[in-house]
Amino acid sequence: MAMTKTAVAVLTCAVSLGAVLLFGEGGNKSDDSDAAAEITGLEHAAVKADLATDRSFYEGHLAENWSGGTSYGDWETKASLLRDMSDRRNHRMESESISDVKVRVYGDAAVATYKQGYHLFDHGRRHARTVITTDTWVRQNGAWQKVASHSSQAR
Repeated sequence: MAMTKTAVAVLTCAVSLGAVLLFGEGGNKSDDSDAAAEITGLEHAAVKADLATDRSFYEGHLAENWSGGTSYGDWETKASLLRDMSDRRNHRMESESISDVKVRVYGDAAVATYKQGYHLFDHGRRHARTVITTDTWVRQNGAWQKVASHSSQAR
């Protein structure tokens, strides 16, 4: 009977250690740092794309089914964002900056959070706002794509 209890204890320890290594903090910190740096760069590249009304950035880095919740209570899709960016006369980012970018990596998924200030001309109206934003990224076929975003007005 003592042998059985010992075997069960060893097996329990082995399974627990395997779970920690597989699901816990056993990931490669170097890979996580590289991914975080890459996504931070992509977030800053998005600001440059906004200011230049460069659709190509979003064509390549937004998932086809991306959705974004705006701080005005509206939903955007990839198609609606690209449509707006095609009409510089009625939609243009006049100034924009981001700060406090933090990226948490979970294997092939990551969450970026940051503060964003902007002045936007959109469909005949000017907007100036500071928001906090969360972007969810997924690595697919070796490239990071943004799959969801949400912004709320900052205090």
